[in-house]
Amino acid sequence: MHELSIAMIILEAAEEEAERQGDCRVTAVHLRLGPLSGVVKEALASAFELAREGTSLSDCELRIEEVPIVVYCPRCGAERKVVSMQNMRCAECDEPAGEVVSGREMEVCAMEIVEQKEAEARK
Repeated sequence: MHELSIAMIILEAAEEEAERQGDCRVTAVHLRLGPLSGVVKEALASAFELAREGTSLSDCELRIEEVPIVVYCPRCGAERKVVSMQNMRCAECDEPAGEVVSGREMEVCAMEIVEQKEAEARK
């Protein structure tokens, strides 16, 4: 289950950012995740909850934004969604997909950070 190692890397990055910011805590990590990333959303969410236990980020949330698969369609001359992950064809004209434009993402795009005093007041 490589999702656990990915969750641990995300938590390490969040801890490093909190340390870099000073007296702060990360309350949420926002992640963009595409179906072609090779990561299962539900498994990553579960692994994140497991990995954060007993850490300074035990109440940190993982917020996952699912990114659709978008390809460049040579017939339409435009970026289009595909029929499905198994059927990589333009949803508009049924042309076989040209180049994958999005859907491979797995990136931390934001972190919600609060000052330690503010975080303690929320509890």
